[in-house]
Amino acid sequence: MGMFDFIKEAGEKLFGKGEAKAAQDAAAADPSDDKVDAANRAAGDAIEAYIAQMGLTATGLTITVDGSQGKVTVFGVAPDQPTREKIILCCGNVEGVESVEDKMSVNVESDESQWHTVVKGDTLWAISQAAYGNGAVYNKIFEANQPMLSNPDKIYPGQKLRIPPQ
Repeated sequence: MGMFDFIKEAGEKLFGKGEAKAAQDAAAADPSDDKVDAANRAAGDAIEAYIAQMGLTATGLTITVDGSQGKVTVFGVAPDQPTREKIILCCGNVEGVESVEDKMSVNVESDESQWHTVVKGDTLWAISQAAYGNGAVYNKIFEANQPMLSNPDKIYPGQKLRIPPQ
């Protein structure tokens, strides 16, 4: 449990379409508490849908969003530590999210991963070389970040990645 920082301008563009976009537009036109709450709920629903799309599940998964602070809070019980960490990444690697407060627990405890924020020029090989002393095992990082990563060559600056224990 804790707070994780993300780069607000980087990530999946979940809030610029559908119900989340409509709710944001309504809140911008009429910033009443009801409209802002509706926009935050729609943003939370969009993140929950993205997590489900990635095939990740947790018992009692609840996502709350405070759009004014760019903060997401995630609650629930993940089946294991890797799933918990992937859910946190799904919440944080979203454009407009600056921090994720993790209030999740896990059914099966295991070692936590390290985290790496991608910078311009990074490759999974270079990240693996720095983390493990061997760039050739970059696939371990790629696999640890699936299904969010679909290709080891498609990482972007600002993206946060899991670096599993060696």
